[in-house]
Amino acid sequence: MRILLADDHPLLLDGLHHILAELPDVELLPPVSNGYQLLDYLHTHPVDLVLLDLNMPKMDGLTALKVVNQRYPALKVLVFSSYTQAHYINEVQALGASGYLYKTTDAPTLKAAVLAVAGGQTWFPKQIAPAEAADDDFSRKYQLTKREIEIIRLVVSGLTTRQMSEQLFVSEFTINAHRRNIARKTGADTRWLSQFRP
Repeated sequence: MRILLADDHPLLLDGLHHILAELPDVELLPPVSNGYQLLDYLHTHPVDLVLLDLNMPKMDGLTALKVVNQRYPALKVLVFSSYTQAHYINEVQALGASGYLYKTTDAPTLKAAVLAVAGGQTWFPKQIAPAEAADDDFSRKYQLTKREIEIIRLVVSGLTTRQMSEQLFVSEFTINAHRRNIARKTGADTRWLSQFRP
């Protein structure tokens, strides 16, 4: 089984390599650190399973997953992410991923998930973090719209203004307007806006 790790954190990659190397009949391929590298590698090398992070530079995991699902529908993808929100799990499932693991997962669970997905099964969390209820309380307190809540989620995920505009199919001007409204409603320091990359 040829496994490709797609993540931009060297220390995490070392840990994953050490754990997965203990599985029988596994070949760990040279890791890639962004979506572009992933697609380039898949174009020229046979891969059986991709362990994919969502938060990567240049091209994030969700964008890469969309392309992978279109070009290589038979390829098994197991998402390995620190995001526990339900909407991420639902989205990767809709995009054809075979499983979703939190980065807090222990080694035995990681091995079990990889073997299950490699064997044609799916592996998704049985209990999803109740982000929706927390969002409702937060939005009521500050009178935020659903779109503003969505913008906050994407900001927390580390997306740039350009990436947010592409994902939501709106202009960067619109994204910046939402950010200003969020800052005004929540009373956040105006420096909150300058923390985000253009």
